[in-house]
Parts: sequence; C-alpha cells; structure tokens
Amino acid sequence: MSTRRVLALLGVLAVLVTAGCDPAAPREADGAPLNPGWQPLALPAPPGPPGRALLRDATACAGRWYAVGGLADAAGGTRPAAWSSVDGTTWTALPIAADSFYGRQNVLYSAGCRDGVLAAIGAKVGGAHGYPRVSTWRQRADGGLVEVSASFETYGGPKAVNVSRLAGGPQGWLIVGNRSSGAAAWVSPDAADFALVEGAPELAGDARGATWAFDAVGVPEGWLAVGGVLPAGRIDRDPAVWSSADGRSWRRAVLPGTERYEEAQRVALLDGVPVAVGLRGDGFGAWRRTGDDWVGVGGFAGGASGVGSGTRAAGVPSVDGLVAAGPRLLAAVSDGVARSVWTSADRGDSWQPVALPLPVAAGAQRDVAVVAVGERIWLFADDGERSAVWSGSVSGVPR
Repeated sequence: MSTRRVLALLGVLAVLVTAGCDPAAPREADGAPLNPGWQPLALPAPPGPPGRALLRDATACAGRWYAVGGLADAAGGTRPAAWSSVDGTTWTALPIAADSFYGRQNVLYSAGCRDGVLAAIGAKVGGAHGYPRVSTWRQRADGGLVEVSASFETYGGPKAVNVSRLAGGPQGWLIVGNRSSGAAAWVSPDAADFALVEGAPELAGDARGATWAFDAVGVPEGWLAVGGVLPAGRIDRDPAVWSSADGRSWRRAVLPGTERYEEAQRVALLDGVPVAVGLRGDGFGAWRRTGDDWVGVGGFAGGASGVGSGTRAAGVPSVDGLVAAGPRLLAAVSDGVARSVWTSADRGDSWQPVALPLPVAAGAQRDVAVVAVGERIWLFADDGERSAVWSGSVSGVPR
C-alpha cells in the first residue's frame, strides 16, 4: 500500500474515532417510532364551577398515581386541581384547600411523591410586578391537598428567580430552583414547611461560574440535583450535577461536555443508576453516572416526527420530563416547535421516538408529562384546547 493511501486511511480512521467519542453525535434508532398501544383514560371533573382541565405534571409511587394542574374558566380565571388513582386506570379528583388569594388561583406545575403521598408546587402570575406567586401544597390524611403557608420571600422577594422542581426522597422533600445568587434549594422533612437554602457554597454561583438548577432526585445517600454552570468569560453553559446528604451542603461536579451550549435539565434513576437529559447544542443529549464519574452518552434531534422538525423554533427547546419505564428511559421534550417523547433501551446510548396519540405544539399553555410504573406508562397531554390521558406499555410493542 502506498504511503499516500496509508495516510488517507489513517485520516478516515481518525475522523471515525473522533465521531465515535463525541457524545454530541445523535445516535437514533432505525425504524418506525415505538408504539405503546395507547388506551384513553378519563379524568373526572373536580367539584365546583366547570372549567377546562390544565394538565401540567404527574407522578407515581408506592401504589399511588397522581396528576396535577388546574382548571381554567371561560373568563381566563384558574384554580388548582389534582387527581389520584390506586390502579392507574380509575381516577378521582382530590379536594383542594387553598389558604391565600393567589393560592386559590394556582395552577400546580410540579408534583413529587414519597411513600405514596403527594406534594406539589403551584403558581399564579400576579401583583404589581407580574411575578409568579408560588405556593407549595401537601397532602392531608384524608387525601386532599392543602396550601402550605409561607412568607413571601421564601419563594419570592427581590432575590427570586424561579422555583423549578419538587422531589420526594429518603431524606424527605427537596425543591430546586434559582435565586439571584445562583442555584438554590428548599428542604423539608414533611412538605409542611420548606426552608430556603441560598448562597450555599458549591451550589450557588462563584468565581468559577454562574449556576442554574433544573431538577433533582432522591438517592440512597441523599439528593442529586442537575443543571448547568456558565463559566466566567463564556456565553455557553456546561452541564453540572450537585450531590448532597441533607439538601443544605452541596458538592458540585461539571459533566463532560463539548464546545456547544449544554445543560442537564431532568434526571432519573434507572436500576439505581442516575441518568440526566438536557440540551446539547441544537439537540438533546444524555449523561450517565458510572461509578464516581459521569460520561456523556447518546443524543437525539427532537421533533414531533422523530427526525427534527426542520422548522424554525417558535420557543425555547427544553426537556420537560424523564422517567424510567422498566428497562427503558422515557424523555418528554420540546424542540421549540412541537413536543415529543423519546425512549432509550440502553441507558441513554441511543434514542428512538415514541408515537403519540395526538400532536402537541410547543407553547406556554401546552404540556406533555409521562409517568411509568414498571413497563406500564401514562401520557398526560394538554394541546392548549383540551387535556387527555392515555396508558400504554413499553413491553412487546411493535416498532
């Protein structure tokens, strides 16, 4: 073989090796979208004045299923709403006891579950400055939800940025979000009173960069939160995770990334292994913890058809949900044009689109949430005109 041909072959091999090591390269599964065999379910109307159901989030644990959101009347007014089930098929509307002016108008947007008990975060935009007025909600012994009283500056005030996600875990309850100092947390043993943790070393921003937290999950050793860090002098975030035994003291780790904008937006446990999914350049990517380290794994383009929409984004791309379904992961995402669901059977190495029972465009008043118990899955969708629920399975479905 000539020297020129040898050099050319080595060049091709170098390109292939580089591409194979680049976690940003989407590795989508071939063939048609995975079809869970969706079957429609019914949510009963809550007591009180009629309204359109607004589905925003769902969760399940210890033989209980929950969905949360609100009701919107013809004049645009809203009130909180929640539903529960003991079998995932027949649902019941939960009693709601609001304690404040804005609490009575809340739409619940994040649900957490611990030992079969629900807690939630809700908000309503209002006041002189038009900020979200945030409340948390806990479940009473009779199953109803009651608003938790808190001072205004617990979630609002001049240092407020956002209140993101709620999780239940072995240590109690944790909320993650952001303050003017960077990533922040709120901790509670029983969801009856949350203590704000802001400006905490490693969690908050510092000389190494500005931090932002999106989501958290309970782990045997405490808590794991995910988000991103914007290093000083840069304009793109790097993905980051934080670990804590008590939700108050945190340790930061920056995940493997590329030169593109990246951040971890959702995290879930698959057979006890944490996997995070978030933005990676103009698509989505996954990171998986291996031992004490994290590795960047597969990615996907998003898009309702499973191959990217090819349309100029109308909104900001985001990962809106991530759950483990038996041996699979399910990620609900928005590419800025449409919402879609993707699945991975190899812990995030490769991804395949999931067929949805209806199209859902991107937008602030449209949502898709997924829940899984074993290999059975539930889809909660709001397309801006109606909300509906379906159940299906990731086992034995056609591809």
